[in-house]
Amino acid sequence: MTSTRQPADFGTFDVVIVGAGSAGCVLANRLSADPGRRVLLIEAGKSDNHPWVHIPVGYLFAIGNPRLDWGFKTEPVPGLNGRSLLYPRGKVLGGCSSINGMIYMRGQAQDYDGWRDAGNPGWGWSDVLPLFRRSEHHFGAADEAHGTTGELRVEPQRLRWAILDEVAKAAEAMGIPRARDFNAGDNEGVGYFPVNQKRGIRWNARKAFLDPARRRPNLAILTECHVQRLCLDGRRVTGVVFSRGDSLFEAKARQDVVLSAGAIGSPQILELSGIGRPDILKRIGIPLVHALPGVGENLQDHLQIRTIFSVTGAKTLNDRAATLHGKAGIALQYALTQSGPMAMAPSQLGIFTRSGPAHNRANIEYHVQPLSLDAFGQPLHRTPALTVSVCNLRPASRGSSHAASADPQAAPSIQPNYLSTEADRIVAADSIRHARRLMTQSPLAPYRPVEIRPGPGPEDDDALARLAGEIGTTIFHPVGTAKMGSDADAVVDGDLKVRGLDGLRIADCSIMPTIVSGNTHAPAVMIGERAAERIAAASH
Repeated sequence: MTSTRQPADFGTFDVVIVGAGSAGCVLANRLSADPGRRVLLIEAGKSDNHPWVHIPVGYLFAIGNPRLDWGFKTEPVPGLNGRSLLYPRGKVLGGCSSINGMIYMRGQAQDYDGWRDAGNPGWGWSDVLPLFRRSEHHFGAADEAHGTTGELRVEPQRLRWAILDEVAKAAEAMGIPRARDFNAGDNEGVGYFPVNQKRGIRWNARKAFLDPARRRPNLAILTECHVQRLCLDGRRVTGVVFSRGDSLFEAKARQDVVLSAGAIGSPQILELSGIGRPDILKRIGIPLVHALPGVGENLQDHLQIRTIFSVTGAKTLNDRAATLHGKAGIALQYALTQSGPMAMAPSQLGIFTRSGPAHNRANIEYHVQPLSLDAFGQPLHRTPALTVSVCNLRPASRGSSHAASADPQAAPSIQPNYLSTEADRIVAADSIRHARRLMTQSPLAPYRPVEIRPGPGPEDDDALARLAGEIGTTIFHPVGTAKMGSDADAVVDGDLKVRGLDGLRIADCSIMPTIVSGNTHAPAVMIGERAAERIAAASH
């Protein structure tokens, strides 16, 4: 339960940042660049000095590892036929950027224009593009879309798979164009994903943003410190209480406390502090301090439908890693050149396209992998196969994430409500049909693909939606639980200030009103840039 002990005074800072993930690391860097501003960054996890963080293929072993992952689980999800999913979130310096897929993807220009048009001025594509460019160290030449002087490395992958080249040709045979650039505002097309790596090694937010700043005397970085609650004086947030081992401390903030604990962590901290829906707070025994009905609501996530096809006559990671000789060759290749399978992002080939003619822009994303397994953390299958995952980029389903207890150490209650709308069930059914059509295109005929998951069966919408519920899983993109806006359910305004309170902002993916049409790490970095910009402007 919440401690009643009196916390020791940890000192006063100008800004206290909770969470050293993608956005939090950006904030710490940008705000501490002013030597007159004292900044405290608090992270619940440990240092990222673990080999599976830095070797790209280590994501297979980082997810589910309690040293690196909070290890959350969802509530049983009706749309997934009552299944509960593992719900990985980074519990380590760098946050999810230390265990994610390293894919650098901004989404589509219309995503951000939609935010702007929904009552969030300053968040349109033309407004946020300079923020993306500011942090980016792109492998190509600087241009209107890309920056080359930022801290976040964006590089091409250091491997190719012949079978993935054939999948790309199959996509082209369906009329999907080759993608010149997934990140220029329209990501429709097929190509290899750009990744956050530096010469075959993961480039997480700690390396990008904390390392250049960590020697600044005005920046303090704490690890293994768990924030218990916010401190309030009337309507002003004045600091945070956090535990370190058996000790309890209070850190005060002159200007702002910024929650960057993610779409699961930030609403939980708000609720533990008495900020949120009155019925939720009453249920967990927390006195109401400030009613905000949108806290923990509006959860959105990309559900990936992981179809699997066996192939013949093609090399995949399954068969390369099936023998000791193969494993030794993979390890030697990485040791000598930082390339090959150990340099793999979880997904190598991307396809953004439309699941049907009703959509006026790409509404599904493929993550194609030259491997297959039952679930992350499980062994690879031993025979050659491809995982052809498809996700609905803009799901209509909405879920929630709430504190389940007054105990700050207790896991929250996460209910994504996947496939809870008819629109999402139709896209799921169309996605399975689309994957099947892709794998029957002539460039893949020599490899004789055979669908092994979900496997042949009825092809009507209801049956395919049920199959999607059997094999669907999170692709680790929760957003929206402290959404930005001006409506009754908005939690923050366009400056990321929590509505109705002073001295408190939120800067992470929880502020997204609607999910972006792609992976979420790059947008989280952008949100950190915008928050730092607004905080710095307010201090002058």
